[in-house]
Amino acid sequence: MVIPLIIYFVIIQIIHFLSSWKLYKLAGIPWWYAMIPVYNAIVLMNIIKRPPWWTILLFLPVINLIMFPVIWVETIRSFGKVGTFDTWLVILSLGFYITYLNYNPASLEYRPDRSLKPRTGTGEWMSSILFAVIAATIVHTYIIQPFVIPTSSMEKSMLVGDFLFVSKVHYGARTPITALALPMVHDTIPLLKTKSYVFSDDATKHQSSWLNSFQLPYFRWPGFQQIERNDIVVFNQPADTLRDMNNFHPDRSYLKPIDKKTNLVKRCVGLPGDTLSLHDGYVYINGTKTDSELENQLQFSYIVQTNGSTLSKGYMYDRFGVTDDFGAIQPGFYYFKSLTRETVKKMRKNPNIVEIKRIVADGSSASEPVYPYPAVSNNTVDEYAPIYIPKKGQRIGINLQTLLLYKRVITTYEGNTLKVNDNAIYINGKKTDTYTFKQDYYWMMGDNRHNSIDSRFWGFVPFDHVVGKPVLTWLSWDKEGKKIRWKRLFTTVNKKGKQRSYAWVLGILLLGYFAYYGYRKWSLKRTSKY
Repeated sequence: MVIPLIIYFVIIQIIHFLSSWKLYKLAGIPWWYAMIPVYNAIVLMNIIKRPPWWTILLFLPVINLIMFPVIWVETIRSFGKVGTFDTWLVILSLGFYITYLNYNPASLEYRPDRSLKPRTGTGEWMSSILFAVIAATIVHTYIIQPFVIPTSSMEKSMLVGDFLFVSKVHYGARTPITALALPMVHDTIPLLKTKSYVFSDDATKHQSSWLNSFQLPYFRWPGFQQIERNDIVVFNQPADTLRDMNNFHPDRSYLKPIDKKTNLVKRCVGLPGDTLSLHDGYVYINGTKTDSELENQLQFSYIVQTNGSTLSKGYMYDRFGVTDDFGAIQPGFYYFKSLTRETVKKMRKNPNIVEIKRIVADGSSASEPVYPYPAVSNNTVDEYAPIYIPKKGQRIGINLQTLLLYKRVITTYEGNTLKVNDNAIYINGKKTDTYTFKQDYYWMMGDNRHNSIDSRFWGFVPFDHVVGKPVLTWLSWDKEGKKIRWKRLFTTVNKKGKQRSYAWVLGILLLGYFAYYGYRKWSLKRTSKY
């Protein structure tokens, strides 16, 4: 992966030199400066009268795709080509119009004192939009990203319709891995419903397709916080092979780059080095229950028996705040997919309800299969045998039994080859009975324990799949009630569910803005009288 990038960088440098060395000379700069990697970009910024720090933007993935056309246009304008035709020509030719001008310099004149201000209102508007997109892309990629809760897997901690800000800096911002992609969209172009990035999603062509040469090595800037137990985390779904996350029956499996896999939000219940198990639906780490502080946020499935009364969706929402699906399974008996402990207590006080019984998948009857496949034990979503969560640098013994648990880690996430021959395990062609993990892994689960697709179904989450930490709910839309949840506006996201509202800050800012606007209007009117 690194070698193709080096080759790509060298090709770009050669093209730049062959396309601009005469322009350097025309600008009074020694022609051979165009040969020096990186420095030639700094010199070019000086030629086009733009700040040297623009050079940094040329090396930021995705952002550089916006900057290249800007630099092309600025270059030709610095040599007198300021017409609309020239502007479109240099963009549509992918900059190779500069190559033509470099070898036909008779009509060129270097203008070191040219005005940097756009000549028309349209040009000024386009310039403002362009740099707004660049600034927004930098913030979106490296600082904070908007996210919306699409499903109920984290209710009641996070609600469907919550609009979040996800911090990239807490755990360290991950630089883009997919180099050729549209900015500020994830994996799909809105309205067009097509891929927003260049990559072959055919698994059979993963190694051979040239489209996959534009993948950058994984890199993460240092963060100021490590993932802690029960933190709420946004991450890329490790086992994502869906073209559309809403279509669970695709025509085939789709290979996706790490940073273009579907974004999910779950709770980190298991850390690197933990031994995790589930009993009665609750999480145990190294034999100790760790869910106690989350009791009022967790949801489970129940069978509710009434005295014959009908339970409608509207009644259950208005009276008890039930948002997930439920329905009658026979007269007087209802299956509720998700209820909190507090909701169950309230329902038991209702005279129309006779009995409420929690459903526990204990393996005594058929249940949905869980990770790994094929199963190594009689695991269910509520009862799960102890499993070790990989920690970077930790060496473990492996055999044919434990290999089922860590095969995906060894091959898919850490890029090794794996073969089993005559009951012997070969990793990268060498026979072995141990393995040392290259990165940290986590176990993510939804608070809605019976309505969440999480680590129980696809296993460990590698650290290179971690996106960030939700920090603020800036808007919340109640789809059922068709209204804004005003109490959740500008509230912090806390792993224990305790929210702090900062709506008053927004109120002060808005009040200050309108006060200033009113004062300016009054001041101008008063001045015009004199």
